[in-house]
Amino acid sequence: MLFGNIAGIDTPVARLVMGTMVCSTDNMEVTNALLDAYLAIGGNCLDTARVYGGGKTEAALGQWFTSRNSRDKVILLAKGAHPNASGKRVNPIGIAEDIAISLELMQTDTIDIYLLHRDDPDVPVGVIVDSLNEHREAGRIKVFGGSNWTTQRIQEANEYAAAHGLQGFSASSPQLSLAVPNEAMWGGCLWVTPEDSAWYQANQMPLFPWSSQASGFFTGRFSPEERSNADVTRVYYSDGNWERYRRATELGAQKGFTANQIALAYVLNQPYPVFALFGPRTPEEMNSSLPALEVSLTADEVKWLNLERDSLA
Repeated sequence: MLFGNIAGIDTPVARLVMGTMVCSTDNMEVTNALLDAYLAIGGNCLDTARVYGGGKTEAALGQWFTSRNSRDKVILLAKGAHPNASGKRVNPIGIAEDIAISLELMQTDTIDIYLLHRDDPDVPVGVIVDSLNEHREAGRIKVFGGSNWTTQRIQEANEYAAAHGLQGFSASSPQLSLAVPNEAMWGGCLWVTPEDSAWYQANQMPLFPWSSQASGFFTGRFSPEERSNADVTRVYYSDGNWERYRRATELGAQKGFTANQIALAYVLNQPYPVFALFGPRTPEEMNSSLPALEVSLTADEVKWLNLERDSLA
């Protein structure tokens, strides 16, 4: 496992962060096997969210923490303030509600990295930063950031924090993969644009990109003719992405890796700190992603994979 550092988190953080959407109290045998396997490969950062599994994911993590006495072995990344049927919830009340419920379900006192699952541009950043700092001072969270926040709003939040002597955003979690989306997978979701990438590089803000393997686009399960998965077809099928797939396959053959491993390595080899979220459904799928950590890509190879260069020297 490779590790990186996040300001405010004392322990180095695994560069491959395990997503827990498949974990549930309905399948604790599967949940325990996956979480145990992740620790066994040296992983130490779990990604979850208040909305995952209707609360059954957080509750499953709580049961696993207790049964394995493993809470101190894990850096816990949790997301909250997702909209619900009543509307947007990125406000002090929504944030407080979700933090309280998440802590109770996961049987823990503190969330290490807390991300707001969505943004609400109608709420001034100062209100949000003030609220998050109150929870940090109370010890409920250590550092915080935004998932699916624009770089402009993150910058505004951090400028407000600096002007008021407060802690600002320490991390961001948009979508990033070698396959460039045609449109958002879900409403309110954002992906890294070239302009965003330049901002992240200039600011060196840690990124926790979700769907870093583009829903399995590079695994070989898909082809231009295979359209049974409506979401993958809608979001990732394009001439440009099929060319990216071809190039990942070609470079993988040269280096001794699969296209999927090259695609994940593309995410990890960005010019800013990246902690890639991946969501294995079995220990075997988990192990198939690990070789990506061994892939070193040059800046020219990264650009070539993303169609920014016509050829490699």
